[in-house]
Amino acid sequence: MRGVLRPSLNWLLVFVPATPLAEQLTPGSHMLIFLFACLAVLPLAGWLGRATEHLAERTGESVGGLLNATFGNAAEMIIALIALQKGMFNVVKASLTGSIIGNILLVLGASILAGGLRWPTLRFSAAAARTQATMLTLAAIALIVPAAYHYLGGPGVETREADLSLEISIVLLATYALSLLFSLRTHKELFSGSAHGEAGEKNRPSWSPARSLAVLTLATALIAWMSEILVGSVEQAAHTLGMTGIFVGVVVVAIIGNAAEHSTAILVARKNRMDLSLGIAIGSSIQIAVFVAPLLVVASHFLGPRPMDLVFSPAEVMAIGLSVAITGQIASDGESNWFEGAQLLAVYLILGIVFYFLPETR
Repeated sequence: MRGVLRPSLNWLLVFVPATPLAEQLTPGSHMLIFLFACLAVLPLAGWLGRATEHLAERTGESVGGLLNATFGNAAEMIIALIALQKGMFNVVKASLTGSIIGNILLVLGASILAGGLRWPTLRFSAAAARTQATMLTLAAIALIVPAAYHYLGGPGVETREADLSLEISIVLLATYALSLLFSLRTHKELFSGSAHGEAGEKNRPSWSPARSLAVLTLATALIAWMSEILVGSVEQAAHTLGMTGIFVGVVVVAIIGNAAEHSTAILVARKNRMDLSLGIAIGSSIQIAVFVAPLLVVASHFLGPRPMDLVFSPAEVMAIGLSVAITGQIASDGESNWFEGAQLLAVYLILGIVFYFLPETR
């Protein structure tokens, strides 16, 4: 067990059965239920991240990064779908914003800082990083345009926003499919990863694909259960804590949902495997913005009480745009160091403070 998950997370598994028990015994204790659900998701996300790392060892850095981003985003996807069914679109959009900026600022920043404290210079494929940065810019444009249409379009624009968002979502989903074709087939050599890393890394015991997939399946199922409970208590817990719903969605829920990316991206960065670390952190943000968000818009036409649009608040659009800008600068030259990681974390803290003081406006 010690080699699978850090001991500091193992004991948190007791909150997996404790969370539904608390919901049954004290249904009015929303703060307690929310806290238990958050603590339950953390070790499950750790198991999920560890299993995807073992799969990455057998599939290569590009596929491994995609697998980790995909399964690591399972918590965000599940939380968003459950909130979508309840019509909690503000929570959905806030969690999407938090996931995007959390991955490229908090996860990537912590990874670069952790790796940079051990290795003076962290190197990675500049071409692959520039491609990912361009995809992030595309994602930012796709989220800025609907907001600009909403706030600048004049009277009557609300009646067309659902159609506008649906059509933009279809374009984003098609672009994401093309990006997979580009990175996994036609130009996969750009994303194959470098030779940097610790000697002897490949000699450690590795899980079989069957074991990895079994852990992924079980962890994802349990995360779905805990996430449903978490979403049911988030609004009341936020009120109890004196926090706005947007702060809880952008910061608290996003940090819990990003636990898998945190653990794996930092772990591989400490081993100087920065291509995989960037693939997890930036790839996860890309997947949230270009795949998960538009998929939720499409799904809302079938699951939600009404269609969801892509109109994010001005604060969310600002946060995403600024995060993408600084990440593109840091990732463009093919190398990094601990101070650049600290800079990303500083931007995340600044944005977190803004969202904490931002009043509820929608």
